[in-house]
Amino acid sequence: MTQHFSARSFLPLLGLGLLGTFSCTKETPTPTASLNASTTQQDAQASAGFVLRAKQYIIIASGDQLPGNIEALTTAANGKVTSHLQEVGLAIATSDDPDFATKAAKISGVRSVVHDFTYQGFEPQQSRVAEQASDNVNPSSTGDSNPLFPLQWGATAIQAPEAWNTGNQGQGVLVADLDGGFELNHPDLKPNILGSMSFVPGESAQFAGGSLAFSHGTHTAGTIAAVDNNIGVIGIAPQAKLLLVKVLGDAGSGSFSWLIQGIVYATQQHADVINMSLGAAIPHHDKYIDDAGNVVNDTKAIQELLVALSKATSYATKNGVTLIAAAGNDANNGNQDKSLVNIPADATGVISISATAPIGWALAPLTANLDRFASYSNYGTPAVTFAAPGGDFAYPGNEIVIFRGVRQYVWALDMVLSTGRVLKVNGVPRAYYTWAAGTSMATPHATGVAALIIGKNGGNMDPARVEAALRASADDLGKPGRDPYYGYGRVNAYRAVAQPN
Repeated sequence: MTQHFSARSFLPLLGLGLLGTFSCTKETPTPTASLNASTTQQDAQASAGFVLRAKQYIIIASGDQLPGNIEALTTAANGKVTSHLQEVGLAIATSDDPDFATKAAKISGVRSVVHDFTYQGFEPQQSRVAEQASDNVNPSSTGDSNPLFPLQWGATAIQAPEAWNTGNQGQGVLVADLDGGFELNHPDLKPNILGSMSFVPGESAQFAGGSLAFSHGTHTAGTIAAVDNNIGVIGIAPQAKLLLVKVLGDAGSGSFSWLIQGIVYATQQHADVINMSLGAAIPHHDKYIDDAGNVVNDTKAIQELLVALSKATSYATKNGVTLIAAAGNDANNGNQDKSLVNIPADATGVISISATAPIGWALAPLTANLDRFASYSNYGTPAVTFAAPGGDFAYPGNEIVIFRGVRQYVWALDMVLSTGRVLKVNGVPRAYYTWAAGTSMATPHATGVAALIIGKNGGNMDPARVEAALRASADDLGKPGRDPYYGYGRVNAYRAVAQPN
């Protein structure tokens, strides 16, 4: 399912310090500037690293809760509980006994015991196209003083500046961003970070970096709530607070048990919205490779994994948390190909987001269609609930333009610009910014709009009301009503806060 592309060159950016990575082969022109080298990142969700963890298990209750003495009962079955998620009727366990699942499944009150899996939560992919017109002009607004705001076409597409001008900027809202590591000291994020947590063993929430040029979590967090500080970019809900929860390694790989624990944690921390710019497209079959390289038959693995995840998402929605996830970047037609389950987008109560993007925006900024369906995005009914700006890499040329003070490739400017790495230059930390494309980039746009809605209504808003408000305010760009590409429509920030909800 995963399609990999060769590296595409990127132009240095006249001192703006824009950093990132990308895919899709293009010729390499000779740069005429030599300040800060930059690249771009194409995001994706795919199951390239989908591996059964032979000694790691998820114990699933038949009802709302596991037995109170589940730790002792698990020990008697030759296992050890490492995390008891009592609120959702799940436990995470380890065992060296190959018969542990069979033994533990016989415990009274246990529905099933399923192996945990690792998956690749973001990684390069492609997709498909559809067209619509849009208004590409921003009014004067609070965002204008941020130097890189003119490059954020996604804010224009969903009328975020008009929404800010009503006074609604996400005040009083807590958004949990479940992702890889985060640059916790990025100046566009730090003032809005309320807390951070990691469920990746041995790793903190801080992005470790190393050889990685792109911080996926930092990018999504910036789109949600980069602060209005006159430094770089601005988030869709610039006054919302961020709870940054690491559930994937910095390179995008993680276990489903980490994701489940992250959802429960964010709910217990009273998050209003959970953003999940991650996922895996998993085939409905009964043979998997385990982490020892063995082929394992497990006829109910995916069904039960989805049950476990849905216990966590149901717990979140019952406690007032709106859940928003990426639809995926496999260009999969969910109406025809039903061989895949997209996790977490297909879990109970989760709003799924497809991606839109212009082609050649920098060449016609006032007339370019910002709502074209992105070339990589999954689609289908009911696979997609809403659409949002996710960027694209499909522009066929390799022209360089000077656009709003930035000298850059045309194709790069069609992607989403947000917060990136913090790197030392001559020993001094310096904030960078990254272009990226994917449904992972679309999801935080929708999450930001949800935060605006919740803030307007004073917080503590029922998820069903939030979704209804998103639906009532979305621009219906495809066929009337719900369609496979845009779902109920592309989210609209201004309409979301201007109308009663």
